[in-house]
Amino acid sequence: MRTIAIALVGVLLAGAMRVVADEKPGEHQPYRVQPGDLLTVSVWKEESLQGEVLVRPDGGLSFPLVGDVAASGKSVQELTREFTDRLEHYIPKPVVTIQVKTIGGNRVYVVGKVTKAGEFAFSRPVDVMQALAMAGGTTEFAALNDIVILHRDNGLLKAIRFRYGDVERGKDLSQDVLLQSGDTVVVP
Repeated sequence: MRTIAIALVGVLLAGAMRVVADEKPGEHQPYRVQPGDLLTVSVWKEESLQGEVLVRPDGGLSFPLVGDVAASGKSVQELTREFTDRLEHYIPKPVVTIQVKTIGGNRVYVVGKVTKAGEFAFSRPVDVMQALAMAGGTTEFAALNDIVILHRDNGLLKAIRFRYGDVERGKDLSQDVLLQSGDTVVVP
């Protein structure tokens, strides 16, 4: 129970410090489409061009007249522009609306000495401390200063060290990185 309380206090402290140190008023990152997401696409006054589209595991999707599109990693606005550009060959001044109906692709994994290891879906940015809280906190046997984040960058797997004690005390907050879909937090 003490470990969970410490994790939650750490999350709150780290989050509050990051808001003060890093965020600029009015700044936010757009959501990036991921494999597994379900999108709703509609083209105004074109009933045959309306429907739901699942982003495939390879990150692509297919839509009538638009063809195959690499959707993974793009914002909804970028996809809307791409659909509009492709549809202009067939429809004058198409009005395209794309919405994310279900977020199914953003997942992080927390394994090791945590209360509830597993896969966790997220719909907003999640940092390491928040992921640990999602996993119910660490167990009393966890090596808190030897936590590692496994992250793939252009296909290469890299390990990022995370010292829980530093972040808990408000030191070296830069290591409490925002996780990306597919990242794994390993708590030895």
